[in-house]
Amino acid sequence: MPQARIRILSAMSDIPAAQWDACAAAGAPRPEPFVRHAFLSALEEAECAAPRTGWLPQHLVLEAEDETAAAVVPAYLKSHSRGEYVFDQGWADAYERAGGAYYPKVQVAVPFTPATGRRFLGRDPADAPALPALAAGLRELLRLRSASSAHVTFPTEGEWEALAGLGFLQRTDRQFHWTNAGYADYEDFLGALASRKRKALRKERREALADGIAIEWLTGADITEEAWDAFFRFYIDTGNRKWGQPYLNRRFFSLIGARMPQDILLVMARRDGRYIAGALNLIGAETLYGRYWGAIEEHPFLHFEVCYHQAIDFAIARGLKVVEAGAQGEHKLARGYLPTPTYSAHYIVDPALRDAVAHYLKRERSHVAQDAAELTDLGPFRRVEAAEQD
Repeated sequence: MPQARIRILSAMSDIPAAQWDACAAAGAPRPEPFVRHAFLSALEEAECAAPRTGWLPQHLVLEAEDETAAAVVPAYLKSHSRGEYVFDQGWADAYERAGGAYYPKVQVAVPFTPATGRRFLGRDPADAPALPALAAGLRELLRLRSASSAHVTFPTEGEWEALAGLGFLQRTDRQFHWTNAGYADYEDFLGALASRKRKALRKERREALADGIAIEWLTGADITEEAWDAFFRFYIDTGNRKWGQPYLNRRFFSLIGARMPQDILLVMARRDGRYIAGALNLIGAETLYGRYWGAIEEHPFLHFEVCYHQAIDFAIARGLKVVEAGAQGEHKLARGYLPTPTYSAHYIVDPALRDAVAHYLKRERSHVAQDAAELTDLGPFRRVEAAEQD
């Protein structure tokens, strides 16, 4: 790109939302929810992803001659490895024991969000030089900030492959995703499962709602501050039990509720006139992204109903192709969510640390692939050869 330059932003507010979103959308009607200016700026304004929490915004903007944004990258200078879902604390510990300084590092990511999507957001998808230019910008950012490394988490497979050709190390992991094979409804989906699995899931769904529990889908204007208050109580309870201090605060949820209500689905469970559990999902063009869950009452199978079965129901009703139900959780397998690869790419400045990590990742990728293959074989779907007898 002749005469292009890269600028570093210290906040999302330093770029007009229309310019950022034009890059993030890449010609689509609108960007995927997590890379929208509205979502990323809400994280900063609520001070969830902010210097005080160890997430210093350092977003890159590739500018054309007229100073408009041709491509953007959500990037942060970090003093820790929390909130990333791609774990490199072992690398940090080993490097620091050897006398190195692993932090600060640069993280190209959507904070607190293990959802796959584009990270190098070019206005023109056919502009091949944009990604190499931005990768060079990342390397320069490392020099300017005396950072040890740059980490690109949950990029697309295409970005991951391109980054490998630019000196980044490749890492893989897996999540459990549900894929819509054109099902008419949930019963149609159950027809693809082995008989024993079908019966188990029908029973599970009945028992989840047996105590007079009703499920509500809230989107758009239906998501009131009262609903957010209830959901935030659920979120705080789960966060305190699972990882100590939750990453998000109450203000963040009000901000995204006001700025992008049509991208949000709250699945809420109500009993005796009050909400007792809920799950937050973000709605993409083809994918429903499950994010957070919580409850203030314990009921058998309610977690599975609110998070997984209702997500499938909604995806079928909306014609969405995929449900991404977040990180970890082999219990999702029995509910029709199969292992799906996720990717990250890592640029490490120190040659000794780079070589050690490269050897580790080679072994890890083999293990991840084998694990995913074994789990897929354990899935609930009917075997082709047994389908006629089922």
